[in-house]
Amino acid sequence: MSESSAGAGDIVAAAAATTAAGWRRAGVAGAAIGVLAAGAAAGVAVERLTVGRGMRKKARLALDATGPYGSLRGTPGRALADDGTELYYEVDEVEPPQAADRNGSAESAPGPATASGTRRRRLFGRKAPAPVTVVFSHGYCLGQDSWHFQRAALRGLVRAVYWDQRSHGRSGRGRAQADGVPVGIDQLGRDLKAVIDAAAPEGRIVLVGHSMGGMTMMALADQYPALIRDRVAAVAFVGTSSGKLGEVNFGLPVAGVNAVRRVLPGVLRALGSQAELVEKGRRATADLFAGLIKRYSFSSKDVDPAVARFAERLIESTPIDVVAEFYPAFTEHDKSGALPAFRDVPVLILAGEKDLVTPSSHSEAIADVLPDAELILVPDAGHLVMLEHPETVTDRLADLLVRGGAVAAANVGEHGSTAQQPGRR
Repeated sequence: MSESSAGAGDIVAAAAATTAAGWRRAGVAGAAIGVLAAGAAAGVAVERLTVGRGMRKKARLALDATGPYGSLRGTPGRALADDGTELYYEVDEVEPPQAADRNGSAESAPGPATASGTRRRRLFGRKAPAPVTVVFSHGYCLGQDSWHFQRAALRGLVRAVYWDQRSHGRSGRGRAQADGVPVGIDQLGRDLKAVIDAAAPEGRIVLVGHSMGGMTMMALADQYPALIRDRVAAVAFVGTSSGKLGEVNFGLPVAGVNAVRRVLPGVLRALGSQAELVEKGRRATADLFAGLIKRYSFSSKDVDPAVARFAERLIESTPIDVVAEFYPAFTEHDKSGALPAFRDVPVLILAGEKDLVTPSSHSEAIADVLPDAELILVPDAGHLVMLEHPETVTDRLADLLVRGGAVAAANVGEHGSTAQQPGRR
């Protein structure tokens, strides 16, 4: 073994031991968390042998500057939740009949020409039907920009609403939470109803939700079954769960994860009460957190570094006190009883086979309740499957939109093939 290799091993061992030691003071739960932290620290230690801090910082800045991810914007709007929380959303409208196509040329819609040379559709007093609106709901510690690739592909093709859940992204901090009221999935369902009322008050809708966003849709169905029956044209559940999240082991040993579950809510509350101090610590240990984020977001070894950095930025932007106040809602979440409300519409259920946060078995459980749904399990994909394998996700969404009547089949060809995908059932 060369001297440099031995030195690397010593640094890795020291970093792992130092990181884990601090957690061991918290007992078995701390040791379990320490396994993950030590592993990430070891990776960071190896990186630091060859990559200096200044270079790593420059690399991050370069990725932030050149990556287009999260740059798409629509017409802004705000809805008020039932507790007064301001919810931010954006609308991407369908391109008008006479507009520049994707190659820059203009095409006029068919219809009689007027004296001025423009074309007009006469409805003779009848109101034009409202277009189908696709409403995208994001997951925990993310934001509407997590749908970047799907938004880019569908932009101008369908009317779409992207919104930030309370206390996330550009939405306001939960008013009820400021008064000490815990966040519940039912509250998120009511928030979604407020967004629909404001951004898509009429016409058919397609609901698309990732992780917590899918749970939000289930809560909507539980509280507003008539809305689902009368207006929903199709539904997509991406990497989500209808319950039993308290049994997920996150890739940890069973004994360790049980201990983690007992202490983690209290630990998060304590961290949330020292939010400013913790945020400084997060910035100081950015490399370590980047390793943990990558482990729990992706499965592919060759994921685009700019995409990984984009996910890192999304998650880092969620304040620790928000992380703390949302976490307990997931162990209490149980909306399997609401799933039958979706039996009469086309349903897509899609998940990464190697998702450690909401395992694919949870998607299979949803499919058991909705046997007519299309179930897609994407190989070599983790929790952020829509960022890791965007073509597959967009392809299946495009097919769902056709089945739900949101778009004509002839318009989706360039957005993804409808050929059979690996893992399709």
